[in-house]
Amino acid sequence: MKDNIISHNYQISIDDRRKKNGHNSFLLWFTGLSGSGKSTIANVVEQKLFQQDIKTYTLDGDNIRKGINKDLTFSPHDRTENIRRIAEIANLMVDAGLVTLAAFVSPYKKDRDNIRSIVKDVNFVEIYINTSIEECERRDVKGLYKKARAGEIKNMTGISAPYEAPESPDIEIKTENESVESAAQRIVDFLTLKI
Repeated sequence: MKDNIISHNYQISIDDRRKKNGHNSFLLWFTGLSGSGKSTIANVVEQKLFQQDIKTYTLDGDNIRKGINKDLTFSPHDRTENIRRIAEIANLMVDAGLVTLAAFVSPYKKDRDNIRSIVKDVNFVEIYINTSIEECERRDVKGLYKKARAGEIKNMTGISAPYEAPESPDIEIKTENESVESAAQRIVDFLTLKI
């Protein structure tokens, strides 16, 4: 079947789209434990970029799991497939000329490396939202940690499944020491040259 799939080359390129938009396109990948603040910080970053007339779109773990990835579980295999699909979607959005923000636990280093290879390293910004498991459990905004501790949720990252922290992220945010506003501004400042 693969032999019968032939890519079609369209006349409008990624460079054309970037030029028309007046800015570069790339992927901001927010990784961290559930409850770390990924989506909250991504939301504020997107608002700040939007105010600067930057064309953006945010992909969020829970929202994606309700749609395109609703057929996947939280097993290690399905987590990898979840992230692969998101990387492919993000790659299309980068090609469309958008600054794409993605907020996903993405616990495995190999999966984040795969994202980097799909969207290309030059288009990838890894943002590690570094919040201790204790603080995430204290927040427990979705009640997931309580359920995991009670045995109601299997493969909960940080409890019964591993989280492999990034070794050298582009940006590291320690939410226990930095406000959401300060973290978001630091990310936007980092992006000034990239945009």
